[in-house]
Amino acid sequence: MEILRGPAGLAPVTGASVVAIGNFDGVHLGHQALVAAVLEATAQGGGTPTVLTFEPHPREVLARAAHRGVTEVPARLQRLREKVPVLAALGVQRLVVARFNDRLRIQAPAEFVESFLVELLLVRHLVVGEGFRFGHRGAGTVDTLREVGARCGFTVQAVPLVSLQGVAVSSTTVREALDAGNLPFAAQLLGRSYAVTARVQRGKQLGRTLGYPTLNLRLHRRRVPLGGIFAVRVTGGGLEHWPGVASLGTRPTVDVDGEVLLEVHLFDWQGDLYGAHVTVEFVAWQRPELRFESLEALVLQMNEDAAEARRRLAAA
Repeated sequence: MEILRGPAGLAPVTGASVVAIGNFDGVHLGHQALVAAVLEATAQGGGTPTVLTFEPHPREVLARAAHRGVTEVPARLQRLREKVPVLAALGVQRLVVARFNDRLRIQAPAEFVESFLVELLLVRHLVVGEGFRFGHRGAGTVDTLREVGARCGFTVQAVPLVSLQGVAVSSTTVREALDAGNLPFAAQLLGRSYAVTARVQRGKQLGRTLGYPTLNLRLHRRRVPLGGIFAVRVTGGGLEHWPGVASLGTRPTVDVDGEVLLEVHLFDWQGDLYGAHVTVEFVAWQRPELRFESLEALVLQMNEDAAEARRRLAAA
């Protein structure tokens, strides 16, 4: 998949594009419906199936502009590098990453469409979600897009919201399911198990001394959408869906710095994965993170967590 960054410095693409716009955080069933509409339009009229997304997340920039704290910014479901393989597997051939900054934030809706979508992406057909808003103070609507499209020669398709069990599928809905530990419902909303990808780093080796060597992964996010103890499967670095138990949180028994860390203990495995990028699939939530009065009490609980994770993975 081709990855382009802009709009600054971006040269016009070659040939027409069929474009879906959105944050695509999580690439859930609603996002997948947008991609399906892009592929259908491409099959009927030609063009390159394209997704236009934004970095950083627009709400992070809007929060800074409004002088609000980071608590106003939602926990990201995915980093950009995690979106890429999911979108590519769906059939997207071009991903355009627009740098969302104050200049883009205050840009007039029609100017954004004409200078970016028309002049640079050569849009032939545009796909957005029903109720899509954009531009300064959200002034741009689907009607705005259709007005500009009629003038500039592209068509617009608004895809209805996708619902599941009577609930509208959205990144917020996925976050709520993850925060509640409802991994099965989150997986239904996503169309796959929730997973994160990160590079294995050297830790403090405490797990090894306790009899539970771990893969240490720093997620490089301000906030994470879930936490606690999980049954997991790990892929990468030569592993394929390898079973394990994981802790995601701040390790209150042994650390005081408050850094969020994902630690994964692989069952019946020995080796060195330092530097490898691995994907951790969250299969089942087991319990919240707790603080223990001693390392001995922590190890007893870790024994129970590992046994439960084995049972849950065997039943999954």
